[in-house]
Amino acid sequence: MLAGLAEVAGAMLEPFVLEGRFVRLEPLSMDHIEALVQASGEDRSHYQWTYTPEGTAQMTDYVADALRQVATGAHVAFASVRLGGGAAGARAGADQVVGATRFCEMHYWQWPPGATNQRHGIPDVTDIGFTWLSGSAQRSAINTEAKLLMMGHAFEVWEVHRVALQTDVRNKRSRAAIERIGGQLDGIMRADRPGSDDTVRTSARYSIMKAEWPAVQQRLRERLER
Repeated sequence: MLAGLAEVAGAMLEPFVLEGRFVRLEPLSMDHIEALVQASGEDRSHYQWTYTPEGTAQMTDYVADALRQVATGAHVAFASVRLGGGAAGARAGADQVVGATRFCEMHYWQWPPGATNQRHGIPDVTDIGFTWLSGSAQRSAINTEAKLLMMGHAFEVWEVHRVALQTDVRNKRSRAAIERIGGQLDGIMRADRPGSDDTVRTSARYSIMKAEWPAVQQRLRERLER
């Protein structure tokens, strides 16, 4: 199975950059580790529900694992870079690494023979996850624009049928944010995965369908303008 995923990666998942007014999403690499350590250490009080590596050793393991997932075609991982004075409306100063995010849980469906929806090397559905930001980047335009860029790529370039987002069921702030942009609750996944607080996490899983993307895109753009 890993060999098959590697072929998919070679066909479709060449490194690419997504850039807007406030954030640049660039392919995650080992070169980002030092800056990510600084970002994650800025204010640890923000990470109650999201696992965020702390220190060089944890961050090195985190990035190395992400790159293994990228190599098999299972994930597309980015470093989130806050744009400095070079982008209109962005915070003045030099560009700064402020976190990370990924396309993950990418699935390639096997359609019945002759199906017109069958494609090769392009995921049918994807999640956006493994997202964390430094304390100073939270409650800013960065996360909103990153979601706009990633969903735009998923729906308009890959033409996926669904983008999913999930969070700890206890994370009311994250759930409210997903619901505000139009994410629909698909269900509660009990005992879904390890929690960031050394518990067995129950996840709230949301999705946005291809037909819903124009309305969601408009909401995200309106939030950016505000």
